[in-house]
Amino acid sequence: MTTGEFFKNNGFQTVLVTGGSGYLAGWTIVELLKRGYRVRTTVRSLSREGQVRAVIARGAEAGERLSFYAADLLSDQGWDAAVDGADYVLHVASPMNSNKADLVTPARDGTLRVLRAATKAGVKRVVITSSGVAARLPEKADPATVIDERVWTDLNDPDIDEYTRSKTLSEKAAFDFMAEQGGATTLASVLPVFVEGPVLDKSAVSASVELVARVVSGKLSAIPRFGLDIVDTRDLVDLHLRAMTAPEAAGQRFLGSAGFIWLEEVARLLREEFGPRAPKIPSRRMPDWLLKTAGLFNEQARFLAPRLGKKPNISAAKAEKVLGWQPRPLKNTLVDTAESLLKEGVV
Repeated sequence: MTTGEFFKNNGFQTVLVTGGSGYLAGWTIVELLKRGYRVRTTVRSLSREGQVRAVIARGAEAGERLSFYAADLLSDQGWDAAVDGADYVLHVASPMNSNKADLVTPARDGTLRVLRAATKAGVKRVVITSSGVAARLPEKADPATVIDERVWTDLNDPDIDEYTRSKTLSEKAAFDFMAEQGGATTLASVLPVFVEGPVLDKSAVSASVELVARVVSGKLSAIPRFGLDIVDTRDLVDLHLRAMTAPEAAGQRFLGSAGFIWLEEVARLLREEFGPRAPKIPSRRMPDWLLKTAGLFNEQARFLAPRLGKKPNISAAKAEKVLGWQPRPLKNTLVDTAESLLKEGVV
């Protein structure tokens, strides 16, 4: 009898979370442990186990309920062992690839590796973390058009970037694979917008949280005319777990957003909240032409430039209605994010 079979036969619910060293994975593991699950997670090298355990310990007591497996999304090795006897798989990891010109291949192939192993092992459900960019309307679309789970990003749109293409293609490939070979295993996907929220440790700061860090630290010296939909990482974890266990979530996509806010409003809110504790928060507005010029040389500016002044109409009504999901207010998320960044010495 394998270890996986022992735990399954003795009534333990086991969840595999891919990419345990990541920001979202860390919070996912913490919440699963709090809810009484046994948790497995993958790391590219087991030499990372001690560091990841230390981060997780800041949020929950793991003990023997947390185990580690060496598996890389760019390789077939290790995945069968990682999923053996698991009840659920939460595929939240994003593959690392030195060739940034090709994000599609590792994202799509990594997702399919997880799905092949999961269906072979007969897990109950796999939930994959896609992205809100996989439900994106063309730049010229009517901004009042509601963006919900019925929207799929047009891969022929010349304005989409490689990241958007990779997320869209990998999610499509996942649903296509499951339709053909899924068997008894079911699939759900979660499409988060900008993920903010507190950090467990200063070593685990995501690219989206880095935006708030730049505002609080004053590295963003002026505020562009840019806004974003936000979801709290803790609420995003809750959405994943609801999609994992709800029977009605099988075969469904769920957008995760708590709402839209202009970056200028983010800065004002944080200035009022933290005052002299964060004296460098900018108050000046950045001219559009300056950001567009910066986009010729800077990747972040290049990402922001086409979105200047635009407010997409993203709806998370499906997650709220079908799964009973209720995200917390944006102010709470932003304050908690900034507080943790200050506490951990990130800014």
